[in-house]
Amino acid sequence: MTAPMAHGYLDRPPGDRIYWERFGHGPAPALFLHGGPGSGISDFYRTLFDPALNSVVAFDQRGCGRSTPSAADDLASLAHNNTRTLIEDIEALRESVGFERWIVVGLSWGATLALAYAEAHPERVTALALGAVTTTSRAEVEWITQDLRRVFPEEWAQLQSSADPHPSERVVDALYRAVTSSDPEARDTAAIAWGRWENTHPSLDPHFSPDSRWEDPHRRLELATLVLHYWANHAFLGDAGILENVEGLATVPGFMVHGSRDLSSSMSVPFDLHRAWPASEFVQIRDEGHGGPQMMGLLQDAIRRMSSAAG
Repeated sequence: MTAPMAHGYLDRPPGDRIYWERFGHGPAPALFLHGGPGSGISDFYRTLFDPALNSVVAFDQRGCGRSTPSAADDLASLAHNNTRTLIEDIEALRESVGFERWIVVGLSWGATLALAYAEAHPERVTALALGAVTTTSRAEVEWITQDLRRVFPEEWAQLQSSADPHPSERVVDALYRAVTSSDPEARDTAAIAWGRWENTHPSLDPHFSPDSRWEDPHRRLELATLVLHYWANHAFLGDAGILENVEGLATVPGFMVHGSRDLSSSMSVPFDLHRAWPASEFVQIRDEGHGGPQMMGLLQDAIRRMSSAAG
């Protein structure tokens, strides 16, 4: 696997340091956006790109990975951690590396961020390549935190019990209240409960294996804090989410691939987005869920086609 050619930190207000890395020497600039929120980047993302075709930038989003401060350690930093500031970080990063436009690739939450960025700056996006598509609308948050109890009633009951919501309080809001409290034990209890749920709803995918990150106390606290921060606030995009501003994608070509067994983000999400975004291509994989080898292979092919056209 090709190693990064360069890496470093980008200083961002009001005191964040964003870790970035770059690899490849091809003529088609590209940006990779990780999922989570809070997953951070790993070596895996580089398998999606051909270094002879692409010059790729990736970064750990605010609060996670090698970026500082960590959301696990500095709850005050959440006040300036939202989709708008992430978009501003992306633009600052693009300017720092000197790219005029780039292909933007996003998986899961990374797809939501890629779409939001493209709607805000369509002139900077050559094309979008998205897998395990989410738009993080209120309906999607309700689906993943409430409605999936119809599929996993026992596991959801455990989640609700751990959240211990106030009367009329949503489970996601109760968990967010706990994971951002001043009580370390309450924070860890919420993180453990959410990690158990995160290892439940993708479990119908034939390629599923439990995510070991939830076994590490600091890692699970960082990840749960950021996921619940964005989920409880519907990605700071309003109730309609991405679809509210989908006309901003009119001139942006896109490729979306999604698994039919993906309960973490139902097939209706990319289906509705595709209907509202005529410039997109949409492929369904019948026997995969929230990721999988077929999905990654189709993303690789799409990125290669986009890169060749851009070059």
